[in-house]
Amino acid sequence: MQEETAEMPDAPEDEISHVPDHGEAMRIAEALLFASASPLGAAELAGRLPEGADVEKILQDLESLYALRGVNLVRVAGKWAFRTASDLSFVLARNVVEQRRLSRAAMETLAIIAYHQPVTRAEIEEIRGVATSKGTVDTLLETGWIRLRGRRKAPGRPVTYGTTPGFLEHFGLDAIEDLPGLEELKGAGFIEGRVPSDFSVPVPSDADALREDEDPLDQDDFLQPLDMHRTEAGEE
Repeated sequence: MQEETAEMPDAPEDEISHVPDHGEAMRIAEALLFASASPLGAAELAGRLPEGADVEKILQDLESLYALRGVNLVRVAGKWAFRTASDLSFVLARNVVEQRRLSRAAMETLAIIAYHQPVTRAEIEEIRGVATSKGTVDTLLETGWIRLRGRRKAPGRPVTYGTTPGFLEHFGLDAIEDLPGLEELKGAGFIEGRVPSDFSVPVPSDADALREDEDPLDQDDFLQPLDMHRTEAGEE
């Protein structure tokens, strides 16, 4: 008895015609990423690619394609952008417009905010061990790297500070958790000598949701984002 061979039914023509060409979708995504002045998210790309395009696969393939080139496709602040390969940054150093250098106090304040957010100015001063001028915080607000988050549920209701997506983009981080930990800081020479047994580097978090000890910002805070016209108790 002759055995019959089952044949798979052909996919409908209209279904086949709606499957986008992966190579063409990659070219479109590549062009969009190159032309964009800021990183693009997967959802933003999906809205401009052919319907049905596999955005995640496209980004993975582009990331692999550019891995050994002069520019790499990297994920920053949860989005995607082309950046100069890290080992070639010295070549372009002379072409970069030098931005105003932050003072040591500003860099220390920024680091404390990044690792300890949400944090008030009084808490920053306690960690640094010295007073922090209002101008230092204002400078960081103007860079767009930190933001007002809320107000601490404490006497005087001091403002709490946190980092922004702009901070992640500037320092090439995909998420705040990518900040170096204790061992990485020691390996890079930022922490030298014997470290006390109870010393630790906090695990940072920049979640948008306010914590239990934070209140939402007041309407006045949006009108006067740098809080220039009033002094808060505990933050002088």
